[in-house]
Amino acid sequence: MTIDLAVIDDLLKKYQTPEEILGENGLLKQLTKAVLQRALQAEMSHHLGHEKHGAISNKTGNARNGSSKKTLKGDFGTMPIEIPRDREGTFEPVIIAKGQTRFAEFDDKIISLYSRGMTTREIQSHLEEIYGVDISPTLVSTVTEAVSEEVKVWQNRQLDAIYPIVYMDAIRVKARDNGHVISKAVYLAIGIKLDGEKEVLGMWVSENEGAKFWLHVVTELRNRGVEDIFIACVDGLKGFPEAIETVFPKTQVQLCIVHMVRHSLNYVTSRQRKEVAGDLRLIYQSATAEQAEMELNKFAAKWDKAHPTISRTWRRNWDQIIPFFAYPPDIRKVIYTTNTIESLNMSLRKVTKSRGSFPNDEAMLKLLYLALKNIAKKWTRPIQNWKAAMGRFAILFEDRLPKS
Repeated sequence: MTIDLAVIDDLLKKYQTPEEILGENGLLKQLTKAVLQRALQAEMSHHLGHEKHGAISNKTGNARNGSSKKTLKGDFGTMPIEIPRDREGTFEPVIIAKGQTRFAEFDDKIISLYSRGMTTREIQSHLEEIYGVDISPTLVSTVTEAVSEEVKVWQNRQLDAIYPIVYMDAIRVKARDNGHVISKAVYLAIGIKLDGEKEVLGMWVSENEGAKFWLHVVTELRNRGVEDIFIACVDGLKGFPEAIETVFPKTQVQLCIVHMVRHSLNYVTSRQRKEVAGDLRLIYQSATAEQAEMELNKFAAKWDKAHPTISRTWRRNWDQIIPFFAYPPDIRKVIYTTNTIESLNMSLRKVTKSRGSFPNDEAMLKLLYLALKNIAKKWTRPIQNWKAAMGRFAILFEDRLPKS
């Protein structure tokens, strides 16, 4: 559909200078407001089933009930808009959604670029180069600021009642705190739902682990609707077992095998890594816990003289390693395979590496949230081996699964 050029010519007879067309009270702004107001009235007519001043045709007798005022912000500055209301309060406009305060062509583009780790200056340069539009740093900040409220809603949303597996992991990010730049741990919880789909349950910032911190995290999960977790797979255990036992007493804590191996390899030279990794594989690929312990003893006999810390670390954490051996291969593969978290962390590091540091925690979480949204779009199928694992879960945790 095209606009009648004669109509445009007629309008331009009254508006000739750039200021009259594009200025604060120019033609373009007036047209935008007029079109929005007409569109809102059209949406209301569709909602009610009758035009303004027309006979009421809906079954409930719902009708227009005045309007409420809202101020939109955009490239045009500010614009007062009247949002029509209905008696029953059921009208929810689409063109200007509830809570929306911005109406600008480049908002989505700005947020998209920001979510990929681009700085304000890079976003300015990109939009000017591609679209010939010069935007201010203030506009970028204002647009991305709206994401902060979205983060709060996301972090407090209702969760599923049951997650067979929850992975806990952290990514290190630098942020300013009390005038100093420090490295902070942003903890992520990824839940595997009953259908095998992945879901990031939340983000939590902490400089130090501990029972108090983990108790806060698992209590929040409980308050948001989680009733049961079968297995919690984590990379660190400072206070976590105590906290999970307090809130989810039936949950089995499993130390992430991949993290154990990587931590162990930090103690060896590059020439020894392949051999040590192979010997460690004999431990975690054992058929039983008893066999695994024998392999650990062999490992210690071979490597303790050069690297005693490795076997000591495995023995110290043995109670959180051996639950792994109680499960059949189907579930072991799911627990051991940390591709979900490893891939997630890699993607998050890509978007944060261009930032020397963040001015505050809010800016840090805002970018990570947008990056997570982009990543989650690619999660279109259940994790590998899920059907086989779920078949095992149905037997092992029969009394804890919902009755179909």
